[in-house]
Amino acid sequence: MRKRTFLSTLALGAMMALSPVMSAADGHLEKYNLLPGKPFEGTKLNILSVVTPQFDGLMLRDQEFTDLTGIETEWTFIPFGSLQEKINAEGIAANGAFDVVNYLDSWGPPNAHWLKRIDELMARDGISMDRYPAAFARSAQYEGETLGFPLRAHPQLMFYRADLIDEPPATWEDVIRIGKELKESNPDIAPLALYYNNDGNRQNLFIWLNFLWAAGADIFNDDGTAAWATPEGIQATKDYIELHTVHGVTNPNSLAFVEQDARQSFMQGNSAMIPVWWWAYSGFYNPDSSTLKKEQVAFTGMPAYNGVTKTYAISMPFSISEYSDNKDAAWEFLKWLSNPEMDKANATVREVGGKTIINNVVTHISSLQDPEVNAANDGIQSAAWDSLKESDIMPQIPEWPEVGDILSAAIAEAAAGGDVEELMTAAADRANRVLRRAGRID
Repeated sequence: MRKRTFLSTLALGAMMALSPVMSAADGHLEKYNLLPGKPFEGTKLNILSVVTPQFDGLMLRDQEFTDLTGIETEWTFIPFGSLQEKINAEGIAANGAFDVVNYLDSWGPPNAHWLKRIDELMARDGISMDRYPAAFARSAQYEGETLGFPLRAHPQLMFYRADLIDEPPATWEDVIRIGKELKESNPDIAPLALYYNNDGNRQNLFIWLNFLWAAGADIFNDDGTAAWATPEGIQATKDYIELHTVHGVTNPNSLAFVEQDARQSFMQGNSAMIPVWWWAYSGFYNPDSSTLKKEQVAFTGMPAYNGVTKTYAISMPFSISEYSDNKDAAWEFLKWLSNPEMDKANATVREVGGKTIINNVVTHISSLQDPEVNAANDGIQSAAWDSLKESDIMPQIPEWPEVGDILSAAIAEAAAGGDVEELMTAAADRANRVLRRAGRID
């Protein structure tokens, strides 16, 4: 855990009031939609955030926010593996210890009762969720209401060894073909790093969803019942599992792999392809974490299945706690934090406050399409934008963690050699019992 607090002094405020810089401050207030006159001066906001260089970059810039508003900030950073437990604890404590919280989108529905709706505030200040790709926007909403802004969000890309693969795979059939060729030409390197392990975070569903949605199947039917056990869904699941069980193009350790293990396998040169979130790119050629050089690492969009590409997107929104005593000041902070110019700067400026920041994550459509952002990041935003045009998110219902765990267990058992149809049908029956008990279906 790390904390950092920035303080604004009265002397600095007085100097700004008497200085020509004040006109620049007025311009920034307008740009960020911040209220004039520092109505919340002296307020201190406590912010709970996941550990990531992206948010380090924002934290190192927030002296500007303090100068403009007089609002002080203190950030508490939590590793992702511990963040869900911390979020759950904050919801139970209901004491407003944190004014602004950061969480994984699928954790939003179970915690929606204490996350502030911001639609009226956005309308008042002229902010639209249309500035984000549709999947990112939906990930920060619950039952048609907006809970926050998706400040950290990820599309999926296929990364591959440019020194081993001449043409990137456009389809999953290409992945199989290339994988079998690599097994002949480079038998010491596994073709594909996947992660089938039932790890408690449902990571083995991330790539499966590409197959399911592209097949025209879905997770739930219109009436809310489980939908993945249709013939189309079963076949899509079989094809996902058979990458490992039949075609043998996956790393032999994929049954035990979680996403981090798969990334390590790629970085250590033990696997030649990996479908994973775009944020992983810089780590793949970072000499502190990888044996690969930058010229060995390339990326492309996710492969098509049955001629269709539809990908899974994920986000980590920031929201205001309903238990906070500083909700109005927290809204000023969210406006500053989520500004499109901040989004762009955080992916193009490599040193902030004397610290190196390597970050390619942006969430605004304007940043994804921005030539300067793409030039600074090898065009990865352009590839991500293509991926996001047809993408979706996990179901935003409170029961999803329990249902997702049922699915994840079935996928892991199938990858270990179990009967796909039996397992997925049984998983659908169990999920329907959960949904019926919760009153979500009849």
